[in-house]
Order: sequence, then C-alpha cells, then structure tokens
Amino acid sequence: MKTKKLLAPYLFLLPALAGLLLFKIYPIMNGLIQSLFTTNFLTRSKTFVGLGNYIELTKDPIFWQSLLVTLKFNLVINPLQIALAFGLAVLLNQKIRGIALFRAVQFVPVAVSVPTACVLWNIMMSPEQGVLNSILIALGLPPQPFLASSSQALWSIILIASWKGVGYWTLFLLAGLQEIPRSIYEAASIDGATGWQQFRNVTVPMLMRPLTFVVVSVTIANLLLFSPMYILTGGGPERSTNVLMLESYHSAFMYSDMGRSSAIVVVLLIITLLIVAAQFRMLRAKH
Repeated sequence: MKTKKLLAPYLFLLPALAGLLLFKIYPIMNGLIQSLFTTNFLTRSKTFVGLGNYIELTKDPIFWQSLLVTLKFNLVINPLQIALAFGLAVLLNQKIRGIALFRAVQFVPVAVSVPTACVLWNIMMSPEQGVLNSILIALGLPPQPFLASSSQALWSIILIASWKGVGYWTLFLLAGLQEIPRSIYEAASIDGATGWQQFRNVTVPMLMRPLTFVVVSVTIANLLLFSPMYILTGGGPERSTNVLMLESYHSAFMYSDMGRSSAIVVVLLIITLLIVAAQFRMLRAKH
C-alpha cells in the first residue's frame, strides 16, 4: 500500500513525461546525432564525419549571412514586440468604457493563422495594387516595394510578425497587471508617489515574473520563426530574409543535406540557450 502511494504521483506525471521525451528530448538528441553524419539519399547510407558538418559551416558564407540576418531580425523584433505588448497591456488595464471591446480587437490577429496572415499582408504590400501603396500615393508619398526589396523585406516581415504576435504576449502582461493589488497603489498614493514613481517602483517590480516569461518566450519564438519568410519571400530577395531556421529547412528538404541541416539547428539551439541564460541572469539581477 505504501509503495502504491509513492508511485501514484509518478503515474500522474507519466503522460507529461512521455510527451516531453517524445516531442522535446528525442528530437534534440536525434538532431545532435544526425549533425555528426552525412547522408547519401541514393544509397540511404550514413557516413560518420564527427564535427565535419560544423567545420564546413564555419567556411560557408551562406551560413554566416543567415546568422547575421537572424541576429538582426531578433535585435529589432524582440524589443519591439515586448515594448508594444507592455504598452498595450498598460493601456488595456485601464478602467474605461468599452475597454472589453478593445481587448477583444487586439486579440484578433492572434486568432488568424500564420498562412492566412501572410497572404493578407502579401496582398496589402503588393507594389502594384497593394492597399498600403494606395494610401502612400494618396498622401503624396512614393510607392514602396516592401517584400520585393532586399532592403525592405526583412523590415516588412518584422511588421507582419509583430502584428501577429504582440496581442498574444499582451495577454500575459495584462493578466500580470490585473494580479497587482489595488491597495498597493492606494498606499503609494497616500505616501505621495507620482504616477511615474508608482509605475517604476510598483508596477515593474510586481510584473517581473510575467515579464521574464514574455521576454524569454518572445526570444525563443522569434529565433525559431521561419514560416513568414518561407511563405512570403523564400529567404529572398538576395537572401535578405534567409534566417538560420529557413536555411536549415532548405538544407534538409531542398538539398537533402540532413547533416548540415541538423548542424545549423544545433548551432541555433546553442545561441538560443546562451541568449536565454543571459536574459534570466539580467532579469534576476534587476529583480
């Protein structure tokens, strides 16, 4: 009887552990192993090359270009999405008439699937007939190439991905704001704290846990993001939107080079872990 009681918690955890092993741990381990081999799809044979795929990456200018595009993309989109989500959460936390409608409207982009969002924005950003260029022309401004330009394509995707994702991250911050007791603000007001002082000394510290979650989640999501690039530009023009995750996809499914593809994923995983570890350290230090 005592043994059954000891085993009961582990039995409840078993489905979750099985899912973790099957969908998280196994793919990571499989990717690590595959990155040490080259695959011949004609003979279906594998050849062990050790760190050969990683050494080849260091000599590959396409890999380095994709790495730079990935870092540039994330250096812009991560702070942008966090700032917009934070601002929206503060705005939507106000007790004003009709705020429930605004909360519902800001969540609409989240409910739109990524392919649908990409198709809609592709139509709106069309250089010839897009509604965005029609607005620019009506304002007396020149039309823009948007996704057709190597200098504008990445910024256009940042706009699309932010439109799609900001509402989702806003929900977590809004929930965190609503968990802060009003009595704390009332006490701060009695002590003579201004609105800015209340925001800096009450709101931000009390919101640190959900903010940490959002910062880390945004970073991971955007480092692994590739579907808008795949659907809208295919990595072009001139590889200006060819992020590492998309280059890994091309290696695996266009060039049948699973070893190179897995090596790119492992490198991306290491970069993600390093960035997330640094974020945790900084946010804990501030807290």
